[in-house]
Amino acid sequence: VAILLNAEVQALVFQPFHAYQIFLEGPLLNGLYWNTWYTENSTSSYRNSSHIYYENLLLGVAQIRQLKVRNNTCSVYPSFRAFMRECYGQYSYNHEDRESFGFKNDTAWHYYTSATLAPWHWGLIGLYSTGGFMFILSKSKGQSLQMVTFLKEHSWITRGTRVVFIDFSMYNANVNLFCIVRLTMEFPATGGIIPSWQFHSVKLLRYVTYYDYFLASCEVIFCLFIFTFLIQEFIKLRKLKGDYFRDAWNWLDMLLLLLSLFAIAFNIYRTIEVSSLMENLLSNSDSYPDFYFLGFWQTRYNNMISVNVFFAWIKIFKYISFNKTMTQLSSTLSRCAKDIIGFAIMFFIIFFAYAQLGYLVFGSQVDEFSTFQNCIFTQFRIVLGDFNFADIEHANRILGPIYFITFVFFVFFVLLNMFLAIINDTYSEVKADFSVIPNLCCFIDTLQNKRRDALLLSVKESKIALQSPIMDSHISQNYLSWDNVAPILIGRCL
Repeated sequence: VAILLNAEVQALVFQPFHAYQIFLEGPLLNGLYWNTWYTENSTSSYRNSSHIYYENLLLGVAQIRQLKVRNNTCSVYPSFRAFMRECYGQYSYNHEDRESFGFKNDTAWHYYTSATLAPWHWGLIGLYSTGGFMFILSKSKGQSLQMVTFLKEHSWITRGTRVVFIDFSMYNANVNLFCIVRLTMEFPATGGIIPSWQFHSVKLLRYVTYYDYFLASCEVIFCLFIFTFLIQEFIKLRKLKGDYFRDAWNWLDMLLLLLSLFAIAFNIYRTIEVSSLMENLLSNSDSYPDFYFLGFWQTRYNNMISVNVFFAWIKIFKYISFNKTMTQLSSTLSRCAKDIIGFAIMFFIIFFAYAQLGYLVFGSQVDEFSTFQNCIFTQFRIVLGDFNFADIEHANRILGPIYFITFVFFVFFVLLNMFLAIINDTYSEVKADFSVIPNLCCFIDTLQNKRRDALLLSVKESKIALQSPIMDSHISQNYLSWDNVAPILIGRCL
């Protein structure tokens, strides 16, 4: 599905408005309604439902939503005001047009606010709110085509339209996965169409097979461990009070606990919300089920779990610090931290200076330098050797090579090697310090072992003396006390 929609949607790049209408009436409806086999025989379906690619059940119907801006939302130069009676600026929440228009007795011409927890959509050229003018398609392809044609004839898409969303959801029972799809058509103030798309393939029905129930038992055990860990940390906090926050490992433990508690809470919320959505869908199959917000938050949930697992692995360093190699590593980083921070300030001053230079010189012609953020990531790519030099050379034949050569020389050959030199020098010092410690530890261990053996011998002989109070004087004279043993053992140790 993604490959098909990719080709069809990509064809809309910088096309006029009518190209969007052609996409709605053709590729979109043909892709949503699969009612016949390749032999043109009708497929058997339940409640006139569509199976995309014959395997993916279309849940309910699709929804189309648009956001508009008001007229006179941009400033026109006085000399051109006589030629520009209308001016529709870029999208912003303050410029959004929420007034009803067209057929006011029809729902497609009224503005609706979102009642779900779906976040704002971050498109390629703007950030869009969750409300808008919306209408839902029908279960029948013919009726949906009539609706789309009716909206076209009465100009549902206007000059003020800045974005159109097409949302629908599918379920594949073969793999027990939901696919939440959002096709986005952005209409920039410069004209044309910029398409993009989002696919969230998530497993919302968690417990179906026996293996899923095994995972459920593991999740219960995980919850028990987390609550036990929480109680232990609370007791530790009450005992140490303010000193608890002086240890960096305690902060890491708190972060792991918070992320785990959020994950547990979302898991419970997700299960309840999916059950509610499925009940509403089964009771009214002609409605649009808003799975998008669940797909979005499921993706964020997966990201949160990933970060939690990452920090859990980092916590292993807390328990392997007794290892010599790990101790050298941590000592090296802690000892050179101040030098690295001081040098990093100088590094980023030069790095951002080159980023600003690249943005001002190549920003209007090279996509990698179109924004200051893109310039920063592009320069990291240059350091890694992943960069197309021909683009900046084509944009400016003089400053392009100068920028590239000087950046590689100062940043790659000089500054980055300075980082390595600082770490290497500190590691040499730490390694030299650790080379003295093993000999000292060996000497101390030898003394401790000798003293322990002497103490054990003294205790053993004291017991023998107590158990034999009637021993003769000859045996008593040969008895070795601690006073006799200690000088001998100390002499051997030294």
